Amino acid sequence: MSITTFAVAGATGRLGRHVVDVLAERGHQIVPMSRATGVDLITGEGLAEALAEVEVIIDVASWHASEQEAATEFFRTSARNLHEYGQKAGVARIAMASIIGVDRATAGFVAAKKAHEELLLSGPIPVRILRAAQFHEFVGQLLDWQQGDVAYVPALPTQLVACRTVAEALVDLALDPAAPAPGTPIPEIAGPRKETMAEAARLVGARRGVKVVGVDGSGMPDAEIAADGGFLPSPHAKLAGPTFQEWLDTQPWHALVSRNSRSLENKGLLQTSPSPKPHEPLSPPAESKPTL
Repeated sequence: MSITTFAVAGATGRLGRHVVDVLAERGHQIVPMSRATGVDLITGEGLAEALAEVEVIIDVASWHASEQEAATEFFRTSARNLHEYGQKAGVARIAMASIIGVDRATAGFVAAKKAHEELLLSGPIPVRILRAAQFHEFVGQLLDWQQGDVAYVPALPTQLVACRTVAEALVDLALDPAAPAPGTPIPEIAGPRKETMAEAARLVGARRGVKVVGVDGSGMPDAEIAADGGFLPSPHAKLAGPTFQEWLDTQPWHALVSRNSRSLENKGLLQTSPSPKPHEPLSPPAESKPTL
């Protein structure tokens, strides 16, 4: 196996940590890029030095809140800088993680990710995209801001997938030098089981002593699209375990508590105190990505 030098943008994030682990296990050289490692995708600080001798960039960096305009601006700047500095360094390609159904999005963070795809694809370096379902790891985060013993979670369909599973598929895609044939759909990865976010949250809530009440997601960006299955995997998607229940059974309790739980309040994904009645709309939520 040839050894490739990868730069991982967002290397310390939820997905990025798994990408780094997969690359290390496969024997590749890794340049982790985040503000914690002295690399700023927005200002460009440390970027030229980090990309020296890098062959492939894996972009799993993300914005911390759901406001569409701010998230889009983050992705616009990061995409421009990765292309500019990457081209100067001789980077061969960029692989990015995106969201299943992003092409249907009209508002919020998912619409910003749609713009992110377009911005990266418009640059000079070849780009490969992997669209993923929401992560198993995200469900516990939904309950982190629960104050009391009842949480209200959207009962919208999803097909949750483990971060580790996404990381493995993204590394496989990044290693493939062949460009996709014209008309080939963008690859997708999701878990093997369709369920609602509320159903999954109930499994976590049972461990925490929290009652989870499913609500219709009114007020969410593109809630009707989500309710109609617009963010479920396409027929060509790769479905890979573990299921959410299987994954949950391997997790210690403390691993189900997010390190970045405060971001959920910003993203409107969870009502805390005072809790809404079941018929009241939730604040506009958004996908958490990375975080994809």
